Amino acid sequence: MFEIEKTKERVLLVGVCMGTEDETEESLDELAELVKTAGALSVGRVAQKREQIHPGTYVGRGKLEEIKDLLWETEADGIVCDDELSPAQIGNLRDELNTKIMDRTLLILDIFAARAITSEGKIQVELAQLKYRQSRLTGYGTSLSRLGGGIGTRGPGEKKLEMDRRLIKSRIARLNRDLKEIQNHREVVREQRKRKMHPVIAIVGYTNAGKSTLLNRLTGAEVLAEDKLFATLDATTRGYCLGSGQEVLFTDTVGFIRKLPHHLVEAFCSTLEEAKYADVILHVVDASNPQMDVQMHIVYETLKNLGIQDKPVITVFNKQDCITEQVILRDFQAGETVHLSALTGEGLGELESSIEKVLREQKMALRHVFPYQDASKVQMIRKYGELLSEEYLEEGILVKGYVPIRIYEKLLAGREDD
Repeated sequence: MFEIEKTKERVLLVGVCMGTEDETEESLDELAELVKTAGALSVGRVAQKREQIHPGTYVGRGKLEEIKDLLWETEADGIVCDDELSPAQIGNLRDELNTKIMDRTLLILDIFAARAITSEGKIQVELAQLKYRQSRLTGYGTSLSRLGGGIGTRGPGEKKLEMDRRLIKSRIARLNRDLKEIQNHREVVREQRKRKMHPVIAIVGYTNAGKSTLLNRLTGAEVLAEDKLFATLDATTRGYCLGSGQEVLFTDTVGFIRKLPHHLVEAFCSTLEEAKYADVILHVVDASNPQMDVQMHIVYETLKNLGIQDKPVITVFNKQDCITEQVILRDFQAGETVHLSALTGEGLGELESSIEKVLREQKMALRHVFPYQDASKVQMIRKYGELLSEEYLEEGILVKGYVPIRIYEKLLAGREDD
């Protein structure tokens, strides 16, 4: 019986410091986590202070020599750069270092490809990968040209490089059509939710902040939740009944990260749009992370780029069970803040109260006496709004509560709509 041990790829992390050294170190720490998630091992790091990235080789000539020596010392299989490299930079670095060259975008795409489960997730990842590779196709001279058969086909013919570009372009067009069909299906589902008038709460946040764990704790969704970056990619929607009796829908979205590749933003736009059409944004923050403030800023910047700015926000400072010392946690961009632990369930009652409070602000107060023949309307209030009290009087049922504007108008107009 033979035991075959799978060896991990060993890589060096390379970064360019154009701001403060702390920011660069934090970014390289995150890059090391991405490498670990991808199944490789980081064996060293190199950072160079520069005013701007070298257009030809990412880092300067002196650092290239240092990287060569470090590659030999650590027996590394390649390097991972902390920024997206241009095709010229990849080629020049490969020629200079004679090793495998990767960048942050390629690493994230590789993780996404391994984690995609649903057909939509796989299409989105493949689309992002093809767009990334499309601009990085390089030829190898006339040796890859081909000759056609028959009269009039003599000459260099179509090169393999041109064939690859044509095939990728054709595949991208096909994937865009498939993604458009899925997007149309999402819009149909969204319209059905509107008719049911159940409020939608989008869970957003930095990757590994605990979004999936919170969704599982609230709804029992059984979504994969691991202490890894980008543990889940596919949007999941589950129903939940608040303490007041109102039904809401929670939607989990893909996590954000610094230097999020624009290829991914474009490909996952239909998934991220779930937050755009939500009634409330539930911003989950890893309160135990030292870079919490930076991560919060990145989330808000990403939401801004997606055109999501005018939604009420509830910030959830998660992982309270991992905090060893008391710190003041604030988010001035959020209407409500909650401290909880999705793992233990501590603070979920406070979260429910905050959600009910925010949803109540989007409704109209109702105090009305309904005749007994219209008793079904009380059930409508209970289902779509918040029923505070009901009192049975001689002339009818006195109801106090909060209802959406559409329901309010229909109730008082004497019409029902289920």
